[in-house]
Amino acid sequence: MIVKLSLIILGSSFTGDNFVSTTISGFKEVREEDKSQLVGNVFTNVASNYDLMNDLMSGGLHRLWKERLVSKLNPFPGMKHLDVAGGTDSVKRRAIQDPSNDNLHEETEIYVCDINPNMLNVGKKRAVERGMFSLELETKSLIWAEGDAEALDFPDNSMDGYTIAFGIRNVTHIEKALVEAHRVLKRGGRFLCLELSHVDVPLLKQVYDYYSFSIIPAVGELVAGDRESYQYLVESIRRFPPQDKFALMIADAGFQKVEYENLVAGVVAIHSGLKL
Repeated sequence: MIVKLSLIILGSSFTGDNFVSTTISGFKEVREEDKSQLVGNVFTNVASNYDLMNDLMSGGLHRLWKERLVSKLNPFPGMKHLDVAGGTDSVKRRAIQDPSNDNLHEETEIYVCDINPNMLNVGKKRAVERGMFSLELETKSLIWAEGDAEALDFPDNSMDGYTIAFGIRNVTHIEKALVEAHRVLKRGGRFLCLELSHVDVPLLKQVYDYYSFSIIPAVGELVAGDRESYQYLVESIRRFPPQDKFALMIADAGFQKVEYENLVAGVVAIHSGLKL
């Protein structure tokens, strides 16, 4: 039997005579070694409908939130950028096609890293449809890589920028993902995280909670035929650290000038930090 640890994201417990590490997946406590598989199953199930569901759940606002994220990134020609958990679309298209520089597409390298091959395959298909990527002719501007945010297969000090949008709450050890982000960035490189967060307006919070737990899973069942996966996604948002605590975690990973911006009263937040 695993002892319930309801107030923390990560914990430990005893099962018989053995010491067992546990973690929270949604509101469920599971063994750490099982979480990545459970999360993988969720995103395998939702991959084909992921962007459509994002549009429905946010009323299309997620597109504006990603535009805001890329504006903070400030892409430049020749930039080497890593977009983690960016399988289906995330920020890669916006970074490559930034209207501030016509030559950005040809000179910039965007690495799209995702642990889930189904999400990557959907992303590649979308990129081909938009003329950003050819399966027959590789382009140096867009490179796809299957990988784990907690153990990135990129050299130290190799990236000018790092973004992760709506992904970091799904890793088993958030602190490890943050340390890896710091490791791969060059000095002067920027870390940016867009994540669903905690609403700080009481009345809006009540409305948001009702919408999250009553409407989103129902829409997931209707559109994607998968209520359970979207129930997990809602629960994982509530388990994610509040904005101030997450900012401290980013600083603990070695980043400086850490700050965050709340959007829609904290429905989402953009956290940033610099490697100096």
